[in-house]
Parts: sequence; C-alpha cells; structure tokens
Amino acid sequence: MMDWRGFSSKKNLIALGLGQFVSLLITSTGFSSSELSRRGINAPTSQSFLNYVLLAIVYGCWMIYRRRALQMKWYYYLLLSLIDVEANFLVVKAYQYTSLTSVMLLDCWSIPSVIFLTWFFLKTKYKLRKFIGVGICVAGLVLVVFSDVHSDDRSGGSNPLKGDLLVIAGSTLYAISNVSEEFLVKSGDRIELMAMLGAFGAVVSACQISILERNELKSIHWTAGAVVPFIGYALALFIFYSSVPILLKISGSTMLNLSLLTSDMWAVLIRIFAYKEKVDWLYFLAFGAVSIGLVVYSGGSKEETQATAQVAGADNNAEVPKEGDEEAGIQNSIQETVAGSSKTGGSKHRS
Repeated sequence: MMDWRGFSSKKNLIALGLGQFVSLLITSTGFSSSELSRRGINAPTSQSFLNYVLLAIVYGCWMIYRRRALQMKWYYYLLLSLIDVEANFLVVKAYQYTSLTSVMLLDCWSIPSVIFLTWFFLKTKYKLRKFIGVGICVAGLVLVVFSDVHSDDRSGGSNPLKGDLLVIAGSTLYAISNVSEEFLVKSGDRIELMAMLGAFGAVVSACQISILERNELKSIHWTAGAVVPFIGYALALFIFYSSVPILLKISGSTMLNLSLLTSDMWAVLIRIFAYKEKVDWLYFLAFGAVSIGLVVYSGGSKEETQATAQVAGADNNAEVPKEGDEEAGIQNSIQETVAGSSKTGGSKHRS
C-alpha cells in the first residue's frame, strides 16, 4: 500500500525534481546534436570531449585545492571513463544506421540491465512496487514508439540490424557506467569521481578522435551556427554529469534511468511551444504514464515509512538497512567491501 507521506518526503521530492532536471538537460543535448547533424557534422566523440575537459578542469582544481589523497584506486576511474566514452559513441553512432523509433525502444534495455547489475553486484533488493513502477514507465515509452510509427519515423535506416546492435551495446555500457558511478559516489567522493572521470575521459576521447574523427574535424567550417550548438551540447552535458552523482546518491541508478525516459516527452513540449508543431495525442498519454510510474517507483510503502521514523527516533546516527530499500542494499555492499579490505591490511578509502 502506498504511503503518500513517504512519497512526499524531502528525499523523494528532491529525487523526482532532480530527475526531471537531468532529463531536460538530455533533451537539450539531443536538440544540439540534431542541429549539428543537420549541418553535416558527424563527430560524436568530439562533441563529448569538451565536456570531459570541463569536468577535469573544474573538479580537478577543486581536488587540488582540497589536497586530499585518492579514496579509490585510479584504475577504477580509467575503466569507468573508457566505458562511458564508448557508450556515448555507440548510441550516437547508431542514429546513422537505424530509425529514431528503434533507438528509443532499444535504449530501454539499460533499465533491466541496471536492475540486474544493482541486484547482482550491489545486493540491491527490489519490492514488487518497484517493478510495477518500472513496468508503467516502460509502457509509457512504448506509447511514444507507437506514436512515432503513426507519424513520419517509418524509415528503417541504411543498416537497421547494425544500428540496433549498436544501441543495445551502448545501452548495456550505459547501465554498467551508471551502476559503477553509483558505487563509486557512495563509497568514495563525488568531486574525486567527476575530476577523474573528466581527466581519463578526455584522454580516451582524444585518442579516439585522433583515430576516427581527425579528418571530419578538418573539414568542418566553424561558423557561428556550428560553434553555438557544439558549445551548448558540451555545457549541457557538463551540468548533466555534475548532477547525476547527486541523484545516484539519493535514489540510485534505476531511478536515474527511469527519469531519463521523460526526455522524449520534454522534447515534444519544446516542439509544441517553441516550434508550434503538432504531435500525436499518444505523447501526452505516454508522459502521464511515465510520471505515474516514477511516483509508484519512488513512493514509500507504509511499512518502510514507519521503519524510517522508528530508526530516526531511536538513534539519528545509526544506519539500519530496510528491506526493499535500494540505497540500504548498496550501503551493505560498501560496508562488506570496506570490512573485507580492512581484514587484508587496511583500506585506502572511506565508506
């Protein structure tokens, strides 16, 4: 039974609001990418490169100012950066081969992937209510796909099978990246995560650009019409990357991926009010379905709310894990990891 007092808690409201903020940021990156593509600019790795540079500069300077040793092993961040860069590259590349409808549908693969990874590696426990919320959100996105099928997005692309495989591979890497970030931000430090992700991401991107996109960049005429969306994409992605660890720490990677489902709906609203375009009525029904799914997923049950109140009243400093709570499962995994490390000679990072 849903307890609306649990849903209206400060934590849940912040998670829902922040989730829609990052969804809007993803929408803005989509519009920037579309404008660059319309101008014949095909450099997906180069678009993300400036974002990684900004992360490295801003959060790197912050790390230097604090003068703190790394709390996590450096090769964790190198592996995460490699996965993140390739996930961005694969999904953007897929648009060249398959349709928008296929990308939207197959991108949902990241949601079951995240649920499995958090359950298997982070020992996250999900109640039936969580799965119902996920199902409602995915059903809402399916309505968007049906709407696209009814409209203009009927082309299958030049190589649909190759494009679909790229989307599935990219979505899987996104899931691994999100779950890894969730673990690192909850067991380590957010500033360190952003600085190291930016530094290693910039290096990996630069190497990939020199191999795959060097000739493409030389052929681009850098007019104002190309520079503005290029910089706009990087700034939006920088704010997105800066906000994601906060949402991951509050609600976990599953909530993040569910929130991003509404990015297509926000794009529809922008098309309606900014470009005066007409859209299928199924979009509005889909937006409502995804919103309801997010509420169901994030809302606390009566038992969970009572347990939280009892724990808070008994001891504000005690951490008592709750059955079905995503963050509690991850905290247990972190504590077990730190405990295991201390038995073998001590840990270099804080939990």
